[in-house]
Amino acid sequence: MKWFIQALKKYVDFSGRARRQEYWMFLLFYMLFLIAAMIIDGILMASTGTVFSPLTILVSLAMILPSLAVSVRRMHDLGKSGAMIFVPMIPVIGSIWYLILTVTEGQAGDNQYGPDPKGVKF
Repeated sequence: MKWFIQALKKYVDFSGRARRQEYWMFLLFYMLFLIAAMIIDGILMASTGTVFSPLTILVSLAMILPSLAVSVRRMHDLGKSGAMIFVPMIPVIGSIWYLILTVTEGQAGDNQYGPDPKGVKF
């Protein structure tokens, strides 16, 4: 949970680097909160008979900027440009390529985007 909160504290910080653990823990908790919102919306929809999902939409909108920021910082950790977050837009191969990038260990030591996040304690 501390990684999720750390990513939220860097809400729109697109500079610096994010290690693998920060990226994947943020993604894990984001998905858990999204699933919980969907379940709550499902219960509310069943009782009211509507198909509107306000809680799911709210969680999704609230997490757009933090998820973009942590993704850009993850690419920076690899020494790549933040524009690499658009790689999944390439049909089929793009998503596979991006997954490989996100599970790859970051560059050891400092790079052009900042110091090695493994050496930084928070």
